[in-house]
Amino acid sequence: MLDLIRAYENYLTKVKQASANTVASYLRDIRQYSQWLQDNEDLDVVDAQQQNISDYLSYLESDGRSAATVSRCLASLRNFYAYLVSSGFLEFTPVTDIRVNRGEKKLPQILTGREIEMLLAQPVCVDAKGYRDKAMLEVMYATGMRVTELIDLNVDDVNLEQGIVRCSSGKKTRAIPLYPQAQKALAVYMHEVRSGMLASPEEQALFVNVSGVRMSRQGFWKILKHYQATAHIEKEITPHTLRHSFAVHLLENGADIGSVRELMGHSDISSTQVYTHMINQRLKNVYDKFHPKA
Repeated sequence: MLDLIRAYENYLTKVKQASANTVASYLRDIRQYSQWLQDNEDLDVVDAQQQNISDYLSYLESDGRSAATVSRCLASLRNFYAYLVSSGFLEFTPVTDIRVNRGEKKLPQILTGREIEMLLAQPVCVDAKGYRDKAMLEVMYATGMRVTELIDLNVDDVNLEQGIVRCSSGKKTRAIPLYPQAQKALAVYMHEVRSGMLASPEEQALFVNVSGVRMSRQGFWKILKHYQATAHIEKEITPHTLRHSFAVHLLENGADIGSVRELMGHSDISSTQVYTHMINQRLKNVYDKFHPKA
């Protein structure tokens, strides 16, 4: 990503001969967008789709950014993706037919506490797969990790005695505690199940697939969709849904936003503040629905 931004900066400066202010504005918008994608969608800019960009613009609106700011950001992204296409980094631009609508404030999907309990209860611990799936889902909700962080975990990243998982994202590492049920599920998997699933005794991956090698993002996604179906949860659940739910449930139960930011691994507090907007919107919806004068 850094190489793409440097190349684009060089293009703006030397080819387009844009002013210093214009270059700074474009690059600031792109860096903030890129960071939001990493923090909230677990994507790089070259993998983003139109819906991801629309979600980001909705986030800017919900965060109180002015219409002019959101429009400028959309222009920055449109120009950036046009450059990626013309330079051969992408085949098609995802910025097509996107309009800024201040009235629509799309917020991340989350699960209720009851839905979380239903989902976590689905794995049947009668075989290795069931114990592994139980541990994965519990750890995902206990830590609020991104899916790539979860599948990148190694055995050495877990301290069962202290109930802590060390999570790495890029150059940043954070330690996240586990609640007792997640700690227990992970301990059973590690001590009694994992060794029998490995393709090689040298495998360091914490979570492995049926072939005995590191679990993939697609593999975990399929597991999650399976348990969504068996739990009869109608909401569309993705791995990031558990991350969103983790953050909102912490805030709803009194956690301060700074601590949630650290647990989530957000570099910018604005990425965490979207969850406070979600809570405020939910309260407003309850008020509108149940207040006799609303």
